[in-house]
Amino acid sequence: MRKAHSLEAVQEHVQKEMLSLVYISQPGCSVCHSLLPQVEELLEEYPRVYPLHVDSEDVKEIAGEYTVFTVPVVMLFSEGKELLRMARFIPIGDLNQELAKYNHLIQ
Repeated sequence: MRKAHSLEAVQEHVQKEMLSLVYISQPGCSVCHSLLPQVEELLEEYPRVYPLHVDSEDVKEIAGEYTVFTVPVVMLFSEGKELLRMARFIPIGDLNQELAKYNHLIQ
């Protein structure tokens, strides 16, 4: 999963892609570290979803821009419009169902 190191990079990514997933985490978050590989594995089934990983310690303004109160956060965007937000405890099965629904719409 590609990493973003600036708010501008995140904004550009979510504006230009038909479906983009933004994964926001922090270095000291054990849930973030255990969930990330599961999300990456799941995204292998969805090649039309373009993922981006953001470390909220590295890009501090991400929290204010996207109203993030806790991590991890998974957000799905379509050309800049937020379609889905899941935070803290994210069931992979639920995320899979949501991705399948939106992925089906763009095929």
